[in-house]
Amino acid sequence: MLWLLWKLSSGKKLSKVRWTPFVSNGTWVLVDLPPGCTTIGCKWIFKKKLKPDGSIDKFKARLVAKGFKQKEGIDYFDTYSPVARLTTIRVLIALASVYNLSIHQMDVKTAFLYGELEEEIYMDQPEGFVAHGNERKVCKLVKSLYGLKQAPKQWHEKFDQTILAFGFTVNENDKCIYCKVKGDRIIILCLYVDDILLIGSCIEIITETKSFLKNKFEMKDMGEADVILGIKLIRSTDGIAISQSHYVEKILEKFGYQNSRIAKTPYDSFCSFI
Repeated sequence: MLWLLWKLSSGKKLSKVRWTPFVSNGTWVLVDLPPGCTTIGCKWIFKKKLKPDGSIDKFKARLVAKGFKQKEGIDYFDTYSPVARLTTIRVLIALASVYNLSIHQMDVKTAFLYGELEEEIYMDQPEGFVAHGNERKVCKLVKSLYGLKQAPKQWHEKFDQTILAFGFTVNENDKCIYCKVKGDRIIILCLYVDDILLIGSCIEIITETKSFLKNKFEMKDMGEADVILGIKLIRSTDGIAISQSHYVEKILEKFGYQNSRIAKTPYDSFCSFI
């Protein structure tokens, strides 16, 4: 019932939009549950995605596995997955400012579904999408799914193998930073879960890398970066400024200070620290 209400309120055919990746990726196959095995179950998660200014961008429905039912040593082993440090991202923005590099952004759609599973995991058929005539069968997961303990790790391994095969080298200090030098051209790629930053010396090498990624994954090309992880980029002749005014306003509203008088400085300019 909740899924149906969300579908109607969003005004979009979520069943068609969100079901396609599972079919195209071959995320699972329907099988009879082997004796002695159990399923982990799944559920739909509904959320609204907001724009940087706080307005609604789109409605989303995502199928997630009930990973909390997984048993360590049986359903999963290692779960560690690196994430690009925010300090690294700030350094990359600074480099782009100093050397006048272009910053582009891409988003990997349903990124976790690309990871390939090594373990044998069974899941109940999703509510609202039980196969007619095969109601008693279960889903044997072939590829990863949101909610699984190992999902982030499997996705990162898949991306790592793919981008290294294209001639990139990984940074030993931050495993989510990749670099490729081609003659006098250079491109730096930063992966933050399913968000990708492409920082290049020319548009040609950025376009070349984008084309490669689009052939390997279903991507959303967001063009020249405007907002990175909620941080707004403001380019000028003096360089690049970063701002998070939306988050500041959100915090002020949360604690009832949205109508407070605005100060020109963040602290009393007459205060002496010595």
